[in-house]
Amino acid sequence: MPSALPPGDPVPPDGALPQEALSGLGEHPFGFYVHVPFCRVRCGYCDFNTYTADELGPGASRATYAASAVAEVRRARRILGAGDAPVDTVFVGGGTPTLLRPADLGAVLDAIDEEFGLEPGAEVTTEANPDSVTQESLAELRERGFTRISFGMQSAVPHVLAVLDRTHDPARVPDVVAWARDAGFEQVSLDLIYGTPGESLADWGRSLDEALACEPDHVSAYSLIVEDGTALARRVRRGELPMPDEDDLADKYDLADDRLTAAGLGWYEVSNWARDDAARCRHNLGYWTDGEWWGVGPGAHSHVGGVRWWNVKHPVAYADRLASGLSPAHAREVLDDESRRVERVLLELRLRDGLDPGVLDGPGRAAVPRLVADGLLEPGIGRLVLTRRGRLLADAVVRDLLP
Repeated sequence: MPSALPPGDPVPPDGALPQEALSGLGEHPFGFYVHVPFCRVRCGYCDFNTYTADELGPGASRATYAASAVAEVRRARRILGAGDAPVDTVFVGGGTPTLLRPADLGAVLDAIDEEFGLEPGAEVTTEANPDSVTQESLAELRERGFTRISFGMQSAVPHVLAVLDRTHDPARVPDVVAWARDAGFEQVSLDLIYGTPGESLADWGRSLDEALACEPDHVSAYSLIVEDGTALARRVRRGELPMPDEDDLADKYDLADDRLTAAGLGWYEVSNWARDDAARCRHNLGYWTDGEWWGVGPGAHSHVGGVRWWNVKHPVAYADRLASGLSPAHAREVLDDESRRVERVLLELRLRDGLDPGVLDGPGRAAVPRLVADGLLEPGIGRLVLTRRGRLLADAVVRDLLP
């Protein structure tokens, strides 16, 4: 099962936020994350808060989920007050959001627009599996206001997909990308995973080539992490599969950066490449630059004005809280200035735009010349930007900057 939520501090029954958290609302880009916790099959590597039909039990239904999500959007408006907070980005993730009907996803988006207003040119993304959409459903999603779609391709190699418990046919990926283009989506992204046990460097190269043949606007490429409590972790523990090898992961990252860059996609975050600035995922940039967002759905996290909170995990508990007129929030924390500074270093250093060195304290600034000399930070550009070698050793760089 997915990992437990952190304990945090209690949340008032109505979910009210401290007044100081609301004082700057609307001064920064504001987004919504909508979590859809349903999957047809649980992938062996996944520790996200997701459920198959067999795991849900009574009281949780895909058919009624949108109504609960809309209820939380309405509650968000009441909690945040009448202040102007137009929404710049919406990201619907999961799970598999496209297991819901396009009409249901559209209803949640409509509620966000009605309560807060979508900015002109707002980025509205949904994730999707290649086997969870049709030409017709993609056309309807576009008609209902979605502008960007991210397909979970993961690999083009059947034996790699089998180890990951992914059930789609890789030959379907070019079709769904073409259907999304025909439907008028402004941006199409592909998600890839490298380092799966049994995946050769040639396998990974094939996945990159087939992804690039689809001419995506954006590619995310993440190394496989064996998370505690997952089916994959149990297989590794039993000796059925080896742990991912760090040298192999580094070689695959280098190959990804070479091929994606050669194809005209530039890195803008350690694991993300985009055709141009307009193709960067603005919603995720909000996470990485101390933005503000409201997370809708079971287990979803939110951040407004230095207050972070997270919802109860199970869809039944989530729906019950909302039906009873209560906040679905499980717990929260108020971030102090030092915590926010540390998070800025952790997250902004991962970006191609880099980190303002003024965020560092004295010992952190003192470490910068050595990191430049070691080839981990770009020299002479003012902001702190990781080299490719630095991207591979980003955690070690952060430790030196936050001694």
